[in-house]
Order: sequence, then structure tokens, then C-alpha cells
Amino acid sequence: MVHVKVYNSLLLQKILAFFSGKLRKLLLGKFKGTGRGVKVTFLDFPGGAECFELIARFCYNNGSIVLTPSNIFLLHSAANFLEMKGNIHGIPNLILQTKIYLEGIHYWTWPELVVGLKQCQDLLPVLSSSRLFQEFLDSLVEKLFMPGVASQRTSSSDSSSFQFSGDISSEGAKNYSSQTTWWFQDLGFISIVLLENLVHTMMLQNVEHATICSFLLYYQKARFFSVSIAERCNVTETVVNLICLLDEDSISYRGLLDAFGMTLSLKMSRCCMLKLESLIGSRLDQAKVDDLLVPSPPGKKYAYDSNLILRLVKIFLLKSCNEYCNYRLKKVAGLIDLYIAEVAPDPYLRPRKFAALAMSLPDVARDSHDRLYRAIDMHFEVHRGLCEDEKISVCCALNYNKLSPENVKHLARNPNFPTGLVATASVSLKSKLKTHLKEGHHHKISGENLENLRAKYERRKYKVEEGRKRGRRMAYTMRSRISSSSSSKSRSLPRLCSCGSEPMYPPNELYKHYGT
Repeated sequence: MVHVKVYNSLLLQKILAFFSGKLRKLLLGKFKGTGRGVKVTFLDFPGGAECFELIARFCYNNGSIVLTPSNIFLLHSAANFLEMKGNIHGIPNLILQTKIYLEGIHYWTWPELVVGLKQCQDLLPVLSSSRLFQEFLDSLVEKLFMPGVASQRTSSSDSSSFQFSGDISSEGAKNYSSQTTWWFQDLGFISIVLLENLVHTMMLQNVEHATICSFLLYYQKARFFSVSIAERCNVTETVVNLICLLDEDSISYRGLLDAFGMTLSLKMSRCCMLKLESLIGSRLDQAKVDDLLVPSPPGKKYAYDSNLILRLVKIFLLKSCNEYCNYRLKKVAGLIDLYIAEVAPDPYLRPRKFAALAMSLPDVARDSHDRLYRAIDMHFEVHRGLCEDEKISVCCALNYNKLSPENVKHLARNPNFPTGLVATASVSLKSKLKTHLKEGHHHKISGENLENLRAKYERRKYKVEEGRKRGRRMAYTMRSRISSSSSSKSRSLPRLCSCGSEPMYPPNELYKHYGT
């Protein structure tokens, strides 16, 4: 609330009352019978002392003042507050003058718009419901994407030492590539309330949600280190609430993780944290294992916040059932296996929590349980004092049919595992070896081996045919010789392979002799 005092100067009060309808009503009859004025105090004068000085200058100049983007909103607000409507007797109408000037707001340059925005921020309680204020925001947003506007920036606009390092989501990168972020730094000064007004205007004008998201993440990071802890919470909660209004595919996942990391040192509201976790958990397949290694809350002995990971996995399973679910589920399973391997050596991580992590995903998510087995083995190695029941509860996450023969063999000899499970692993090992042998035998007669067998068969078939042809030619030659040598004798032609004695080559041996 701003206090402005109009001191008991009779001349000043008469001059102001001449132009202001509100002062005329307040001071009516106060000047009669006294040589001095009265004291007037305004508790909610728009723009404070600076604006009142502009009004006084306007009045002393007989209703004349140069209107500029640096004073237009101050004068317009004060004119409405003081009811400076003028009259038919020639008293200048300051309200009308400011309205006419503001009609040309679409022709303002970018620096002029920024100056006007700073004034609007100071006058928000007065301007928030004004139609002119909304027209100004519409003009500002339109200017953001007009060609050549970036070149209108002043040198001071580029002097900010903070550089935006947030990335653009892969989903929105294609659309976002045509836009620039040159205006991010220029608008980094705006307040939370003005930010909300600006973002809603952007959404009404169909600005790409990827652009809005990037600006919000920039704003949160830029303001985070320049305000108090309480204001940091307020800024972050406002940014998260606004991001939740955007299309989820346009939200930068890496930017969300950065924003989440900055909130760990703050006491955020439960509602805000749930919203942030929901946004992160629904796209958990895009995270890296380093993103999940969040330190445990203060006062906890275990190294990493495993409860957070369990919540994120649950959110992913609830919100990510679509046509890509199976592929994304396997990516999350690989991520969780890497995370489990990182937390397995933690001596303060309880077996019950470790088991919850191991069983947080359905069995279909993993094609192999080798990584999970190695993590469990490491956990048992660190926690040697576990009883059989605790070990069995952890081992319930294992599917022996999804272990490689090498790991089943290792499990069958592993003293860290419960005795009953080792016996089960031995049976599974025998089964796997039989299956492996069958698969190996099948492999020998499949693929390239099958082609080799076919080639050998064709070569052998060709050789057999050639041997038969040679045998027929030999038989024909022998018959011809016998016929010529015994043409004078009338006896029957002997069989090719008998000749009254044991044949030289039995039929089968004949074919073998010729390469069968």
C-alpha cells in the first residue's frame, strides 16, 4: 500500500483540483475562510510518489506532458484514479490522451515494450483487470515471433550473465527449432503474477508449448539464486503449476530433472512435489541412472532415496500403458537394474526395501535376470547377517528360467544364497544344459550348415551319376571284346560280372570304385 500526501499548500491543491474530479470532491468547501490548504493522504495511489510527481508536472504545465512508453501506464493509472476526465470548458482530459496513445501500442519497438512491461508489473493491482493491459500483453507476445524484432534489442538486453543451459525435449525439438530464445533474458525480471498473465496469454495465442516450457524452466533457474528461500519455493511451485498446463510431449525432460534437483534443498509443498514426480515418473524411460541417484532425505542413513524411485516406477506403470509400453518397459527395467546394482552395496539399505526395488517391475519387463542376480549376490555379500527368510524374500524377484547357464551354475555353488534355492538352481542348471545341447544340435543343422549339407549332397549325387555312366560304358566295351573274340563259337554271352567265377567287381563295389 502506497502513501501519497498532498501537503497543505493551497496553491498546489487548487491546481490539482482544477484537473482532478476526485480532488475537487474531497476539497470542496475546504478552502473557504482559511488561508491555507488541508492535508490529503492517498493510501493506494498507483505508482507512488514518482507517478504523483508526473501528475503535478502535467497540472503545472496547464494539462500538457510528453507521453512516452516510460510514463504512459503510470499516467493512465493515475488519471483514472484521480478522475482526470476534463470537461467541455477546455480542461484537458488526461484519461482520453493516454487511451489514444495506447492505441498505437502495436507499433512500439521491443525495448519500448519491455519498459512498458516493467511499469505494468508495478501497477498490476490496478491494471490486472484492465482491457488495455491485456491488449498490451497480446502485442508483446505477437512481437516475440515477428521477424527482425530481435535486432531491436538494446545492448543492455544482452548483458545478462546468466545463460540458459536447459535443453529442448526431443518430442518438441522439431517444432522448436524454428524459434529462438533471444527474449528469455529480457523477460527474466517479471514477477510471479505477471508471469502467470504472460503464460496464459501465450497459450491463448497458440505459442508452441515447447517454447513456453523452455522459458518457464529458464525463468525458474534464473530466479532461483537471486531470491530468498521462501521466494524460491514460490517460484518453483508457480513454474510447476504452469508446466502442468502444457502438453506433456512438449515438456523438456532434462529440464524437469534439473528443476527437481534444485527443489531437493527446499521445503516444497506436498502438492507441488507430487506434480513434479508425476511429470518425471511418466517418462522414466528417458532418464539415466545418474538421475536416479538422489541423496536420501536428511536424517536417513541409507545413501539414496529408494522410496522416490519406487514412487516413480509406480507412476510409470500407471501412466505409460500405450502401444510402446513393452519397449519402454524394458528400458525402465534396464535402468532399474543399473540402479539396484548401485544401491546393492549400501549397508544401511534394508533387505525389504531392496526386495521392493527388485520386484517393482513385472516379470515381463526383463528378458534376462543376470544383472538382477549379480546385484542380489552383491547385496548378500554385504549383508552377511541376513536370515534365511530375509534372503528368500529377496530371491523371490529372481526367475531362474531367465538366468544364463553360467549364472545358474554360479548360483548352484553360491553359499550366500539359501540352501533350498541352491538346490532349485541345480535342477534348473540340468534343465538348461539339456536345452542348450538341443539348441546346439539344432544349430548344427540349421542356417549355413544346412546349406553346406545340401551342397555336399548335390556333389555326391553328381559323382554317383558319373560312376553309373562309366560303368555302362565299361560293360559295353567288354561285351564288344567278348563278342569279337568268340564270333565263331555259338554260345551264350556270359554275364558281365560272373564269367563262371567270382566277379571282378560286385555291382555295389563297382560304383564305390568310381567315386560313390
